[in-house]
Amino acid sequence: MKRIWNLLSDAVAMVAATALSATLLAGLSIDTAYGDVPDETYKALGLEKTASPKELYDALTKRYNSTEEGAGTGSLSKFWEPIPISKYLNPRDFYKPPANPEVDATRAQCVECHTTISPGWVHSWQKSVHGNLDEIRSLPDTDSRSYKKGMITEVEGNLRSMGLLKEGDPLKEVGCIDCHIGVGKDHGVHQTELKMPDAAACGQCHVKQFAERESERDTVTWPQDQWPAGRPSHALSYKANVETAIWAAMEQREVAEGCTFCHTAQNTCNSCHTRHEFSAVEARKPETCAMCHNGVDHNEFEAYMYSKHGTIYQTRGDTWDWNAQLADAIGKGGMNAPTCQFCHMEYQGKFGHNLVRKVRWAFEPTTKIADNLKHPWFESRKDAWAGTCANCHSERFARAYLDFIDKGTIDGIKITEDAKLVLTKLYDDGLLPGQKTNRPKVPEPEKENGPGNFFNLFWQKGNNPTVVEYEFAEMWEHHKIKHYKGLAHANPGGYTYTEGWSQLIKSAVRINDEDAKLRDMAEIKAKVEALKPPQKRGDLLNLETPTQRAMLGGLGGLLMLLGIGAYVRNRNRPN
Repeated sequence: MKRIWNLLSDAVAMVAATALSATLLAGLSIDTAYGDVPDETYKALGLEKTASPKELYDALTKRYNSTEEGAGTGSLSKFWEPIPISKYLNPRDFYKPPANPEVDATRAQCVECHTTISPGWVHSWQKSVHGNLDEIRSLPDTDSRSYKKGMITEVEGNLRSMGLLKEGDPLKEVGCIDCHIGVGKDHGVHQTELKMPDAAACGQCHVKQFAERESERDTVTWPQDQWPAGRPSHALSYKANVETAIWAAMEQREVAEGCTFCHTAQNTCNSCHTRHEFSAVEARKPETCAMCHNGVDHNEFEAYMYSKHGTIYQTRGDTWDWNAQLADAIGKGGMNAPTCQFCHMEYQGKFGHNLVRKVRWAFEPTTKIADNLKHPWFESRKDAWAGTCANCHSERFARAYLDFIDKGTIDGIKITEDAKLVLTKLYDDGLLPGQKTNRPKVPEPEKENGPGNFFNLFWQKGNNPTVVEYEFAEMWEHHKIKHYKGLAHANPGGYTYTEGWSQLIKSAVRINDEDAKLRDMAEIKAKVEALKPPQKRGDLLNLETPTQRAMLGGLGGLLMLLGIGAYVRNRNRPN
């Protein structure tokens, strides 16, 4: 009997432990299922945490639209002009309604007309939560989408706070007119009132999510000024773009706006929440991040997909319930490996739209970061990462791997800095090809500040940049960053052979080879110069030209004739 009791006790303990484990793995309890707006943001906005949705939204939009806080076209705007596509990438500053049609359209007319002329928009909207609020309201609590009922209630509360929805009235729908004319409007003049929604337009309903995203400005303040305050982040991504000198200097504006397609995250929400369905399922998948987070300078997507995490996602992700919110992804959604969103949207057990609260190495690892990793600011963020990893791993493993990332990244920084010393010495000694004879000035507002700059990847004229400078630009802006990204995303083949360390070695070899060649050539030229006879400018004996040599030959012939004549006269003279 005692043995049975012990077995039952063990079984109960096991069930309890399993339940507790599931809760810990989910990262949250029901009460903490949503993210939060950081204290730093309330402080920056001058608000108490008891502020109403209207007070919070008004303060957020005031800052969001302030040119002093990062809105607008930046301090370099006089050097560039927008092109037609720019109005869609920065609607706040550039969008103007089309001249046609001339119509004061009602809600129903918007849908009716666009069903004919742009049916894809309408079909996407009809499948969205915006177009089916009552369907969401009727979901049973057992449905993994039922959490959205609480979101609808939250939105209704926000709108009532702003005076846009009467007390007791439900929100009937979110139609074309609510986003493109104004929330709650019945009609709008297409020629004058139509707008392309920016992030603030989405924030009017989704105040908390907007505040979370905007809080990125307030939670990444580098202790030794390694990066500008609030960056890198989605919240100030467009500012980072337009304040880049070579971006503003480029004549090829279509190429430059290729950068803006990703840096528009500050301006709109549809980089992650594609209009007009705004699918949460889509936004939770790694492919959503891949549009921007890929390629030679930040290959996060490729590194993730070739990691063990990505392998599980690709082989087992079709069995997960993607409708479950991130807070429930492990416990209820069946997720057994993390996605980009799970790791980067989680912070101390909560999920939200601030993705930079754990940033330590930023986009580019530098010595100034490496030398300060023991600072409390960096250590607290490392602790937060250990907590994220502990959803699936032991804390000991998590900390071992985080140390592994740091040390491997420092190795990448060192080889890059060693190569920089070689290149800088070449530049200081004036030995780069064409440095003194064929090095055109970079276009304004870019300034040349030593060799191997970022602009080397986007502008070229004459011998500016040289091959060795371009090699170094690739080394620090591509290979070093991919080395770190491979380490951070657990892609061993990537950071050892394919993209990281091996490529750093290749660049170091090429830079050192070029250094040897250029210095050997300089030495040979010096020796050749030393072998030349002394030359006196303006002297008749300076034989550098054919004319000078002919003149000397003629003078010699004349002297010889005069000598023969004198000899003959002397012989014929009587003794």
